[in-house]
Amino acid sequence: MLVSSLAIPIAFVVAILIYVFILGSPSNFEDNDPANHPINTLGTVHKGGVIVPILITVLLVILFFSIERFVTISRAKGKGNVQSFILGLREMVNTGQLDKAMAECDRQRGSVAAVLKSGLVRYKQVESDNSMDKESKIVAIQKDLEEATTLELPMLSKNLVIISTCASIATLLGLIGTVIGMIRSFAAMSQAGAPDATALATGISEALINTFLGITGSAIAIVAYNYFSSKIDSLTYSIDEAGYSLVQTFSAKH
Repeated sequence: MLVSSLAIPIAFVVAILIYVFILGSPSNFEDNDPANHPINTLGTVHKGGVIVPILITVLLVILFFSIERFVTISRAKGKGNVQSFILGLREMVNTGQLDKAMAECDRQRGSVAAVLKSGLVRYKQVESDNSMDKESKIVAIQKDLEEATTLELPMLSKNLVIISTCASIATLLGLIGTVIGMIRSFAAMSQAGAPDATALATGISEALINTFLGITGSAIAIVAYNYFSSKIDSLTYSIDEAGYSLVQTFSAKH
């Protein structure tokens, strides 16, 4: 939680350092003077203006939270194939090996396993409870499964809203940088006499660089968001399928 809350300010500081010391290095410009024309791509990006470090910040935030979500969702899948795990667990429950099934959940360590273990614990409790009828037992198991699922799902989708927000912000920031660059270009063209070719080129460069960075950041964020959303949907389906299978197994046995 602390790392996530510090990610944006840290990314902003890193972006400024990149803009000043890497992109703005004198070696990237003619005569080692940042006021002159750039001689490579790094210098050209630096000419994008003050919006560039903000766009770099957005890119770094997207990359950070994409890596964070990838690691989290990979852990949520647990060890081994989820479908094979569910089938093996169903066989154990059918043969009455509840303790072994719970031990298998501990070994698998995924979100599906966490939900199923909660259901198995309740399964074992109600199975030996003679004061409850079959329907009450099924409802109790379903309630525990639903509560466990409710606890797991927010962990899977956490921080996705930041990635989706960056997808929109990157495009808008790129557009702002583009407008600023075009304003400078037209200002250079409107001068009396011969237009200032250097100012004109700088304005156009600023417009194009910001457009490029904005579209790139937005594209990465959209791809990342859709990828992680599909992975979460797959895990959610597996959780629902596993919970339904456990309830049906109990119903069939009793």
